[in-house]
Amino acid sequence: MLDRSSGTYLYVQISEVLKTRIIEGLCPGDVLISEAGIQREFHVARTTARRAIRVLRDQGLVHTRQGGGTFVSAPGEAEAQQVPLYRQIAERIRKHIEAGELAAHRPLPSEVTLVRQYGAARETVRRAIALLREQGWVFTVPHRGSYVSPEERRPSSPSP
Repeated sequence: MLDRSSGTYLYVQISEVLKTRIIEGLCPGDVLISEAGIQREFHVARTTARRAIRVLRDQGLVHTRQGGGTFVSAPGEAEAQQVPLYRQIAERIRKHIEAGELAAHRPLPSEVTLVRQYGAARETVRRAIALLREQGWVFTVPHRGSYVSPEERRPSSPSP
């Protein structure tokens, strides 16, 4: 199915195969094969699977819901769904802070923990923490980590 000797990247070839599947039989709202499914079916690395899905997302054919999977988009639906992952992570952390699950002056989970929890790259997690820091939800102590800001330093309304 894939031409590994071709000059075309594997993720582009996979995205074309998936695009054909979408056009020939999937309806808006249908679940697209998972990254793990792509890995198994095409015998590729996870990064290759992610890139193939990213191509489809960039074309507006699919949208991804954090923790829910990747779905075929209706025309125009993908644009409305695209909130950067770092903002989604920041929003979730903010909700944990507001709910009292992360207490004032207590450390945030480590970057490694957040990377595993959200299935995101370390840089994505760092951007989420930086956004929360800019907004006043957290503060960082060099060489010690990031901590939940006291209530008096937090914004009065949700920002992310």
